[in-house]
Amino acid sequence: MKFWVLALVIGIVLLLGIGKLLAQNRVFSIEIDSKNLGEKRKIWIYLPKNYTETSEKYPVLYMHDAQNLFDSKLSFAGEWEVDETLDSLFAKVVVVGIEHGNQKRLEELTPFPHEKYGGGKADTYLKFVTEEVLPYINSNYRTKTDAANTWMMGSSLGGLVSFYAAIQHPDIFGKVGVFSPSFWFSDQIYALVKMQKNISNQFYLMCGDSESNDMVPDLEKMILLLKTKIQNKEQLHYHVVAGGKHHEKLWRDEFKAAFLWMYQD
Repeated sequence: MKFWVLALVIGIVLLLGIGKLLAQNRVFSIEIDSKNLGEKRKIWIYLPKNYTETSEKYPVLYMHDAQNLFDSKLSFAGEWEVDETLDSLFAKVVVVGIEHGNQKRLEELTPFPHEKYGGGKADTYLKFVTEEVLPYINSNYRTKTDAANTWMMGSSLGGLVSFYAAIQHPDIFGKVGVFSPSFWFSDQIYALVKMQKNISNQFYLMCGDSESNDMVPDLEKMILLLKTKIQNKEQLHYHVVAGGKHHEKLWRDEFKAAFLWMYQD
């Protein structure tokens, strides 16, 4: 290999490495000693490029299952590459990833109990988010605190609890990304929506057609119900990904489009 070619290759590798290092310096974790959860819980924070060089305020995206968002070494089945995607967009947003409670994940991310699997403690988890995490973030970082600029996103059980959070706290979470939601867990989620007089949030809903047999019918059922409650069609985006499986790859591939939809005015 000629010297100049070798030098070019080395330069590119170094630049990529430096870029990743800089991104890592803007992705870090802290622990919050939660009164609601009765334990310490780690959250991950992503700060946008040039955060330290401006006085600008940013919208905040809250996400679940933080172990799968930023680092493949922490994930069970691959990461979402949230930081790489947002860096590539020069996105002006703060992201807060909340780690799941391991064996407590199912009970924390489900709003209603299942006769076989239990669960149903999402209200306690959301109190942790709204009463402890949000105030910490808004006190320590330059954020836009209105509902229009406070978003939530998750997949599977994380999609279910994100949807529930929007219905229960429309004054806090104005936009939600709902990926492959576990609406099967309890029919009470449909009953909750039926009880609403009108819904003001914005929803980005998606799933794959190669997930469970119930995934697409359950999503379509909720979409039909939402259409009777929302004020205008711009509040709702939904689609089914051909060949999409219940896996981090599907959600990673969808993250960019969902973020851009949420980021638009």
